[in-house]
Amino acid sequence: MKKIVFIVIVACVSVTCTSTAQKNSNTKPMEFKVQKTDAQWKAKLGDISYYILRQKGTERPGSGEYNLLFKEGTYTCKGCGTKLFESNSKFNAHCGWPSFDDAIEGTVLYKTDKSLAMQRTEILCAKCGGHLGHVFNDGPTKTGKRYCVNSASLDFEEKED
Repeated sequence: MKKIVFIVIVACVSVTCTSTAQKNSNTKPMEFKVQKTDAQWKAKLGDISYYILRQKGTERPGSGEYNLLFKEGTYTCKGCGTKLFESNSKFNAHCGWPSFDDAIEGTVLYKTDKSLAMQRTEILCAKCGGHLGHVFNDGPTKTGKRYCVNSASLDFEEKED
């Protein structure tokens, strides 16, 4: 019994020390080129887009304006205007959110998301840090990716003829 208690205590101390070391490390939070105060983001984005981009929210499936839009053009970040996805990478995943099989190189950051009792890969705008959605490895195209993106995090620039 004493041996088990000792092991548990050692394990707890180890976890505590590791957590404290990580908290006290000199790592800085990500810094983005576009930075605004909360009030500035709220004024620029409005309630729904602010909730998605700045508070990592999710819109209801099927409610987004770009879910079933299949015009030629470019999808941009609603927060900063960065070009994120080309229309030729969009497909209908029947999931209720705009889906893409690839992002424009260098425009999206990937972050492990362990919320909601699962592990996913969150996608963020590389320029302003806005939450876009998640990427999954179950896409039907040759990339095997499905970037599941909230419409409220995007704007669309239609290609001119």
